[in-house]
Amino acid sequence: MGSHNDRWNHWISFCGLILSLKDDYQCSGSLEMDFPELCSLLGMKEIPAVTPRPPASVTPTTERGNMEESQSQMGAGIATTTWCPKPRLQVELESEDPRSIKEVRVCGWKVDELMARVLNKTLPALSNLQNLHLWRAGLTGRTLTSLKNTISLCSNLRTVVLEGNPLPEQSYHLLISEDSMLTHVSLRNNRIGEEGARLIGSALATAQAANNNLLSLNLAFNSIGDAGAAHIAQGLRLNRSLLCLSLANNHIGDTGASRLAEVLGPFSLTHDEVVERRRLLLRRDQSPSHADSKCERPLSIPSSSSLERNVSKGAKVASKKKDTAKKDEKPAANQTGGVAGKKEEPKLARKASDTKLPRGKGGKSGVKEKRPSVLDQEEKANATQNKSAELVETVSPLLEPGVQHTGGRVILPGNTALTSLNLAGNMLSEQSLLLFLSSVGAQTEGGGLLRLCLNRNRFPPDCDSFLKIKELMSLRDPLNKTAPAQVDDEQGQAA
Repeated sequence: MGSHNDRWNHWISFCGLILSLKDDYQCSGSLEMDFPELCSLLGMKEIPAVTPRPPASVTPTTERGNMEESQSQMGAGIATTTWCPKPRLQVELESEDPRSIKEVRVCGWKVDELMARVLNKTLPALSNLQNLHLWRAGLTGRTLTSLKNTISLCSNLRTVVLEGNPLPEQSYHLLISEDSMLTHVSLRNNRIGEEGARLIGSALATAQAANNNLLSLNLAFNSIGDAGAAHIAQGLRLNRSLLCLSLANNHIGDTGASRLAEVLGPFSLTHDEVVERRRLLLRRDQSPSHADSKCERPLSIPSSSSLERNVSKGAKVASKKKDTAKKDEKPAANQTGGVAGKKEEPKLARKASDTKLPRGKGGKSGVKEKRPSVLDQEEKANATQNKSAELVETVSPLLEPGVQHTGGRVILPGNTALTSLNLAGNMLSEQSLLLFLSSVGAQTEGGGLLRLCLNRNRFPPDCDSFLKIKELMSLRDPLNKTAPAQVDDEQGQAA
């Protein structure tokens, strides 16, 4: 028994030594050098090779408005590296410099906790890393949490593709929390259900907080259903950053679609949202930009009259000094005439006046120095007011100017930030089409959907409502020249 305990204690000490070596290791920024070294320090027997990603047949993903196109490109890129004889870490360089890695891919091999620790150390050292793809990486709740912490340390990482990684905890919302800097996230084929959709919807926005950085979210090929779609719609009520959303192939019917269509047009605030709106209004009224004149005195914005008073006050001080040397200054004003002896006298007079003024080099300089100080106060006041206005007014849609009060209800303008919505491959009927036609038709030209994909649902493709929606979208879509040739980009992309 004692021998067994001794071996166990020795193993614990050995693991502690390895982890301390890993923590002390200073990454050079070269993944080809750092990755195998850290894997070796952690005692890994099989170390994945760091290899360049094979050239893909499609254009690399860029930040374009069309989310479905970029998602199709990501899926096609993954397909070229799916079947690997051995685990390998695929990288894409921006230049010939090995430290210019902009993309890292894990395809078809398990990322356990030890590997997650290696990634946590090496990825943040890649200053140019922009994209991270993990396809069928066998993640768990613990490794996803570790991955989330790693992502937060990568200063330029903006795109994360996490596909084919079902989690019992459904904790994918950690990637799009309020403090997340990610702009593009793909969570296809993760078996996300109602609970996962609820957590994701809450991460998008609640009455108290919202994700203000995420631009595109791909939730295609999951099991969100009607109940999950309602949770996503709840998150869209007060989210004003998300531009593109894909819910293709998610078993969504008319019930879930109706909730999504509802948030695109004006909707009534809930009790909790009304309470939060009142709190924000009170906070705004108490902010410097809406305070009374008493509160504005310390850093008030000076009017033209106040500036004139400051200038005139300085001018009076200067004039008193000038009176003593008035006769001497008159020749100095006309420097082209007069004799040299008379020019010397005003110089002496000026020097005498210099010694009497505590600030500046003379009366005129004193006046000039007072004006910037007043302007500095104005700039500080504007900065303070702008910051408070941004915190209260810009961030929260609850304070949008278009809010209306009708029949005891508070009506908020619909979500016009979302520009692309993909509901292809679901179970929508003509009933849903009428709702979307009404909501989208009410959106003004200044915002709203530019693309609504409804292919492969439960209505005939020649039904009147569908044709009207297609016509409306073709007029709005900036890429309408290629729109007729675009088939649903999600079709055939199941991982």
